[in-house]
Amino acid sequence: MGTSSNQNEPDPTTSSRRSGLRAALESVIPVDRFGDERTILAGTGQSVLGLLVAIVATFGTQVLITRGLGAASYGIVTLATQGALVLGYFSRFGMDMAAVRRVAIDLGQGERSRVRAIVTRASVISTVSSFLVAGIVFLSADALARAFVSPRLVPDGTAAFRAGALAIPFAALVQVYLGATRGLKVMRHTLYVFWMGQPLGWFALILLGWLAARSVGITTLAYSASWVVATGWAAYLWYRETRGFGSDRSLPGETRDLVRYGAPRAPAALFSQLLFWTDVFVLAAFAASEEVGIYSAAARAAQVILLFIISVSLMFSPFVADLHARGERAKLDRLYKQLTRWTLAVTLPLFIVLAVTPASALRLFGGEFGAGAEALAILLLGQLVNVATGTVGFILIMVGRTGWDLVVYAASVAFDIGAAVLLISGLDLGITGAAIAGATTMAVSKLARLYLVWRFVRVQPYTRDYILLLVPSAAGFGAGIAAHLALRAGAWPVDLVGTAAAASLAYVGALLVWGLPASERRAIRRLVGAVVGRKGD
Repeated sequence: MGTSSNQNEPDPTTSSRRSGLRAALESVIPVDRFGDERTILAGTGQSVLGLLVAIVATFGTQVLITRGLGAASYGIVTLATQGALVLGYFSRFGMDMAAVRRVAIDLGQGERSRVRAIVTRASVISTVSSFLVAGIVFLSADALARAFVSPRLVPDGTAAFRAGALAIPFAALVQVYLGATRGLKVMRHTLYVFWMGQPLGWFALILLGWLAARSVGITTLAYSASWVVATGWAAYLWYRETRGFGSDRSLPGETRDLVRYGAPRAPAALFSQLLFWTDVFVLAAFAASEEVGIYSAAARAAQVILLFIISVSLMFSPFVADLHARGERAKLDRLYKQLTRWTLAVTLPLFIVLAVTPASALRLFGGEFGAGAEALAILLLGQLVNVATGTVGFILIMVGRTGWDLVVYAASVAFDIGAAVLLISGLDLGITGAAIAGATTMAVSKLARLYLVWRFVRVQPYTRDYILLLVPSAAGFGAGIAAHLALRAGAWPVDLVGTAAAASLAYVGALLVWGLPASERRAIRRLVGAVVGRKGD
């Protein structure tokens, strides 16, 4: 990827190998469409290893905290760190999406000398707004702890919220620089810094900090430090990538245009993250910290199935902005359909495993976390709708419909709060009520966006080929349930691994035989043949 065959006289063997791989891919993707789709698939393919690292690092960190500090302390750490992340989304004032969109459009129009100035202005706007928000949170830490933490744990809560406030400016600014590099259609920096670097950094910094004191405050401070390191890394990579681009000044009114675009994005970004965690915060107001910790683990586990769709969304975003700006709606529609179906196909095995063995999956966090099995099963349904609608939210943002994006998010959060209060407190359903509220809100929110994207852009993700996925899904569920029934009486790791192996093998086998269109099955066989032939040479 990225190498040119005309730099030197090509080796005939290398050329033939490259041609075999290219021919296999072109049997799926016609030659006249190959460039953008190859770039998207290559960027997404790079993410596979990073996503696996992110899954392991995220789960590893949560397990480390739960086993080292217990469920109650884990609930406090979750409130502080996720609160910081949510406010980081809000306080960057939409400058991450503005950077993606403007860099992609300017590059598409051949004006790359302007992108540095645009990103510099976006980073200044993000820095000023996020430091103001961080200061407010830091000064309000004690009041936040008294509102959301059990009385006996208020000192720990105060320390956690103060430490978490330090992460807000850096969790905001890092995404501006990473968004700018994605505008260049470069995904690997987001992969290395966001998916791999920050989670691994937090894990390592926790271990280092615990040498001094194993506490909630130190654990949260390690989280903030990981974002500081990530921000410095992301800034360096952005300036390195654009070293030869030139440095034209911004046009008059550039800051005003950025603020106009970002103004609705700021609250929308806040609401977008609250959509994942509103039910957690409502639960914290009515339940003990132990229950909040158990539910937080279930919410974390359900979000694992989003890692691939998020990666695809980040990679697809600059293409949406570029294609829409150039009026290539048909190409945008085709890409949206293909990427959504492929993403759903890749995500389904993980969904099946977690749906069949929710209790065993949650016992990774500790024995008491198995109590969140029902909540996890419910949350998975909402996240499956999230995956099945594809990158619909990013499309709405990249075509400039930030006002409608804000309307949907605001309405969704209001609905989530009302439903969560009713189900958790009014009907006394506890964490099950929180899960129902969260899953329902997620599904309704994504379906509303699907309608808006069709209304304004006239693209939608579905074709008759989706029906083919029913066969491998049924095979995966059948094999997974059979394995789970045979293994559930034993140790939970055996149940989890055995069920995962059986379900995945059955799913993949059925997918390759019945779950893909004939053209894609032929392409896979040719691609495998090309790769095997390449290894044999």
